[in-house]
Amino acid sequence: MKLNIVLVEPEIPQNTGNIARTCAAIGAKLHLVYPLGFSISEKAVKRAGLDYWDKVEIEEHMSFKEFLEKYKPEENNMYFVTTKGKHVYSEPEYKNMEEVFLLFGKETKGLPEDILQKYIDKTIRIPMRKTLRSLNLSNSVSIVAYDVFRQTNFEGLEEISKYFD
Repeated sequence: MKLNIVLVEPEIPQNTGNIARTCAAIGAKLHLVYPLGFSISEKAVKRAGLDYWDKVEIEEHMSFKEFLEKYKPEENNMYFVTTKGKHVYSEPEYKNMEEVFLLFGKETKGLPEDILQKYIDKTIRIPMRKTLRSLNLSNSVSIVAYDVFRQTNFEGLEEISKYFD
């Protein structure tokens, strides 16, 4: 299965660096949708991703509209991750899909409301206490991305640590 992590207008460089590192670890493609709240050449992004940047396939998009025109939600297995999601992130059966797109919005506002309404049946959420606003973006990406691989029995990922051989 091919997994795509899509960051729509991310604002915090450390989050994007951490997400790039997660993408490298699981072999996911990272899509960055402009405008970004930083330059990807910034030290904070590079430091957070450490030496993993060359191990990540990155595709940049000049706008969210451009991304949606290229990868149409109606034609792709696309899930919009939001605290307002209709479904829990573990409900879709990812294991039967060839390719999956997980979309995450900017840290301060999330994904655009009109998009969430248009694709309400494709919205997913991470359950949490009602008194809290949201989880950190890089933590959210990790939770959902690893569930996709859990459903495929972690296909393509190392099963036993090389440190215990």
